[in-house]
Amino acid sequence: MSQHKMTLRALEPEDLELLYQIENDRELWDVGPTNVPYSHYALRNYIANSTSDIYADRQVRLMVEVENVGTIGIVDLVNYEPQHNRAEVGIVIQKPFREQGYATEVLCKVVEHARRVLHIHQLYAYVANDNEASLNLFRHAGFTIAAQLADWLFDGSQYHPAVLMQLFL
Repeated sequence: MSQHKMTLRALEPEDLELLYQIENDRELWDVGPTNVPYSHYALRNYIANSTSDIYADRQVRLMVEVENVGTIGIVDLVNYEPQHNRAEVGIVIQKPFREQGYATEVLCKVVEHARRVLHIHQLYAYVANDNEASLNLFRHAGFTIAAQLADWLFDGSQYHPAVLMQLFL
């Protein structure tokens, strides 16, 4: 049972500043595929042109909104492969809201959405070996380690290992 009244919703123009903050947070660049800043203009266009349809865009970005708190983060299903019916999942919860159970609820909600609405067969995530919080989050949701990946993540000065975690729905 959910502790928080939480909604996963489509991007809105009002999300521009939060999206700008998250996409330009250099601490997150080490765990994602991006390492350049995004402009307000580029993000405004992204919001305007996003269909929020995983089948059309091959990805869907959902904002995490908590009643009486506000928008606290983002969950993404990206790299959707219709032939193989799988997608990569990523979650960003803003720092002030971490370690309060929000990420666990978000992951449970997105897994259910992927299973019941999108009919995805498999979700996966790449997690740095030293990111204990994320490793525990995905393990708790039933993801298992499928592969060890040497030198997978580059932080600008050195490479770090990661694991590929999978969940079959």
